Amino acid sequence: MFGDLGSMMQKLKESKQKIEETKNRLNTVYVEGTSNHNAVKVSMTGNREVKSIHIDDTLLNNKEALEDFLILAINDAIDKATKLQEAELGAVAKEGLPNIPGLDNFL
Repeated sequence: MFGDLGSMMQKLKESKQKIEETKNRLNTVYVEGTSNHNAVKVSMTGNREVKSIHIDDTLLNNKEALEDFLILAINDAIDKATKLQEAELGAVAKEGLPNIPGLDNFL
């Protein structure tokens, strides 16, 4: 019985290490969020850190449109980065965990 517990603890430790490795890798994976007509583009890491913003010159004299397009592009990038992060970390977490009924509800 204790052998199974030791094995389970080792798997949990390995899973934790893989999750940390995946988080570090997500710092190097980029997603791009865009607004309508690609007037604003936001580049973000898989860990949701903004790396760059491109603004079309036509928006520089229209503050209200620029603000609206920034919101659209940032929210689009956040949505893409969140989905990427959830998929990557979810796959790693499930890979090394023991089959415990109900555990999927917490991941």
